[in-house]
Amino acid sequence: MHLDLSELSQLAPIFRELFKGYHVSRRDPELYAQLSNFQDQYRTLFKALGFELVCDTRGFYYFVPDLAAAAVNKTAQRLALFTFILVEHLADQGRDPIAVLDGGSLGRDELPSLLEKYRDLFIQAEVQTQEELEEKIMRRMTQLGFAGEENGIYRFLPPMHRFLDVCLSVQQDRDLAASLHSVLPLPAPVLIDDDSDEKLLQTDDPLDLSDFAEDSEEDALARAIAEEQELDA
Repeated sequence: MHLDLSELSQLAPIFRELFKGYHVSRRDPELYAQLSNFQDQYRTLFKALGFELVCDTRGFYYFVPDLAAAAVNKTAQRLALFTFILVEHLADQGRDPIAVLDGGSLGRDELPSLLEKYRDLFIQAEVQTQEELEEKIMRRMTQLGFAGEENGIYRFLPPMHRFLDVCLSVQQDRDLAASLHSVLPLPAPVLIDDDSDEKLLQTDDPLDLSDFAEDSEEDALARAIAEEQELDA
């Protein structure tokens, strides 16, 4: 495919955001429109540079890390654990978890009771105060494009489906086990040590939200292009 870089007018900001682990969705109209209009071109270019661009049909784009089989990192573990907690909490309240996590909202004033109710699980995530909950989980959700925050209200965005899909998959496993009268436990996810070979959940998409490297995005681009040139030499 011939690439006309003049058409990819948002290449720099798109790469910068995706490189950080951010999920581009319709809340980013200019970047989202550019990716939608030139999806094949961007996918081809990023593939040549060593990055896999994924377009989820529910309306968001993200990079899959090279080490797709690696264990999820600490941030992804926390966000996944929080999603499991939130699904159970909403169900206990008689609220539809899918409706809330698929474009719905959660008030900041709900966080204290949520933290108290699931304190033992939050401790696994090294979260013991509301300040830590907001800093380590809620702020990261907004930084990575899973939610937006305005006036103390967190509104969930389409990329939340990455975690919601995992929750629903585990729930289906639980329902199947119950229907077969299985005695095997299917516990909620727990955090693991970084050196452990275990994984929080094994799926085709491990939800690895770590930076692709400690380099800046400019260094990463330069390095990838140099490596591609060496291969072509």
